[in-house]
Amino acid sequence: MPTLPQLRELQLLAQAGLTYTRDPYDRERYERLLRLTAELLAGETGQAADEVHEHLRAERGYLTPKVDVRAVVLNRQGEVLLTRERVDGRWSLPGGWADPGDSPREVAVREVREETGRTVRATRLLALLDKDKHPHPPDL
Repeated sequence: MPTLPQLRELQLLAQAGLTYTRDPYDRERYERLLRLTAELLAGETGQAADEVHEHLRAERGYLTPKVDVRAVVLNRQGEVLLTRERVDGRWSLPGGWADPGDSPREVAVREVREETGRTVRATRLLALLDKDKHPHPPDL
């Protein structure tokens, strides 16, 4: 029987697929994956599979705790590494959404590698901001 972390990962994969696929056949496959995940979770929790499925489907978009992690990467001259955002074409620090269970260190290293191809080592946390309490641009 799958473990709870494995079931959570199945849910994440199904939700990401449903968020990003444009292919109707893949959408059916991801819907089926989410349904199977609900059935397995129902077996573990004693709830009805339909009830669990509705709960899983309530989350829209890419399933994440909505924690954005950015990395400050400096070269020997003190220059900052920037990457161009796909959404709006603006320059920003490399980074992105954390996946559930990821540490900020893991996210920073992964995002720098994915966005720039560079391998880095995270050495410290520079800041932690709450967008409800600190000035922050609005979400797009």
